Amino acid sequence: MVTTWPPGFPVLQEGAERFAANIRAMSNGRLEIKVYAGGELIPALQVFEAVSQGTVEMGHGSAYYWAGKVPEAQFFSTVPFGMTALGMNSWLYDGGGLELWREVYKPFHVIPFPLGNTGVQMGGWFNKEINSVDDLQGLKMRIPGLGGKVLAKAGGNPVLLAGSEVYSALERNTIDATEWIGPYHDERLGLYRAAEHYYYPGWHEPGTVLELTVNERAWNSLPPDLQAIVANAAQAENLAMLAEMEHKNAEALQILKARDDITIAPFPDDVLQRLKALSDETLVEEAEKNPKFKRVFDAYQAFRQKDADWSQISERTYLNLEPAQ
Repeated sequence: MVTTWPPGFPVLQEGAERFAANIRAMSNGRLEIKVYAGGELIPALQVFEAVSQGTVEMGHGSAYYWAGKVPEAQFFSTVPFGMTALGMNSWLYDGGGLELWREVYKPFHVIPFPLGNTGVQMGGWFNKEINSVDDLQGLKMRIPGLGGKVLAKAGGNPVLLAGSEVYSALERNTIDATEWIGPYHDERLGLYRAAEHYYYPGWHEPGTVLELTVNERAWNSLPPDLQAIVANAAQAENLAMLAEMEHKNAEALQILKARDDITIAPFPDDVLQRLKALSDETLVEEAEKNPKFKRVFDAYQAFRQKDADWSQISERTYLNLEPAQ
């Protein structure tokens, strides 16, 4: 297995390694998976291609990394203002999403499985206050994928940077802002030393699914019991990684809130409303250009609407209650 993550990267690389260890234990050593971090065997962003070609048997990353090759794959990772982890798991496991995902990947001889989720990410670190949509004009921000296209529509300048370059670029004012992941990884990277304004929510990544990819020929070579072990280990790790992210983000947020040299604040409502409108516009434009993208977009939107109707009743009513005095 090759991954897109740096060696020792908390939660994500560690989760891939834990997944391999669990399979070794459950199979009593019959199935051994050697895990290589990004760059150790192949470049991080060539994981999908390596699995597709059979150079390696497995990969771990996120589907939006392959947007240049498979634009519609982004729906199986995350899209701006899309579903959270709860909605994504519901769609993938019980709403037809996983079947559609496998159909999308089939021409590449790759079989995908959900394997982790970052949860709702943070909106990012900024070296100035964001008080209105006007403050996005000319803003140089490290933000990838569809989120970057939305920022560009809002007048900003999206910049693509590897994770290893994020801190130095922000510190040296090469960029004005950056999104990374959430409080845990952001605090570890020390981004609070490079910018003082920390905004939420991560409108661009509301529930980023991480994926296990398996080469089709390698998968078919496994007997049914080992296939079952892989599938169930992936499902278990999908839950474990999300739980770990939620816990560690909650702890790290308290550390960041205790600092008096940064401010943690929500984006203004008008900024979020404008970004939401531009996100909807971007998705429609992409769908009009690409029938494959449109097919997945339509399926995603249909499930998303039902999920939104239910979560409005099931969760948000509670979240909007005032705390007891």
